[in-house]
Amino acid sequence: MQSQSKTVNKMDRLCEQVASIVESGNDRSRKIIAIAGPPGSGKSTLLSALVPLLQLELSTRGIIGIPMDGYHLDNTQLDKDDCRAVKGAPHTFDVYGLLSLIQRLHTGEHAVYAPEFDRDSDLSRNCAIKIEQTHDVVLIEGNYLLLDQPGWRELARYFALTISIDVPTDILHERLVQRWLHYGLSEKEARSKALGNDIPNAKTVVEQSVSADIIYQPENN
Repeated sequence: MQSQSKTVNKMDRLCEQVASIVESGNDRSRKIIAIAGPPGSGKSTLLSALVPLLQLELSTRGIIGIPMDGYHLDNTQLDKDDCRAVKGAPHTFDVYGLLSLIQRLHTGEHAVYAPEFDRDSDLSRNCAIKIEQTHDVVLIEGNYLLLDQPGWRELARYFALTISIDVPTDILHERLVQRWLHYGLSEKEARSKALGNDIPNAKTVVEQSVSADIIYQPENN
């Protein structure tokens, strides 16, 4: 990892930076790259754009992107723990399950399967993503990948590069409200959901995460 954060605001420049780290030295071992940021910052959008760009840039590498959200605790478990109302907060994820996945990916063992979160059904689907041995560059996105809290901070040792997305709070707020409107909530319900849970989670990400190697500030927020 780099010792000082670099700020990047263009996708092609970000791709160049990532490709440079992947290709540095003669080490052909698997590289795991973390993309972190608050809810609504555009992590999944960045991931879906960056993977094909990197594949063009690194034509000899196998590249795949995976989300952290598959490690949401099931709603039934959240109800038992009386914390469904704050689903999406750090303690509503199976962080040690995620850590186990990252450790397995780091060893480069046989094919590894990761869960994927289905937002429409509000449930995780187990073994939905297959990471082959030939995937020697793995990008993973999630809110808390750089969180400086027990469990989460153990992830850092396995990342070859970390990226955080920096988006103004007012833009995050509007995106999060629109997300809940998309899922059928009323304007009042959507704003309540965003302000009552999503924005506090965003604050946790911003205030309690360690610095990333690269800070990405999208030009068109």
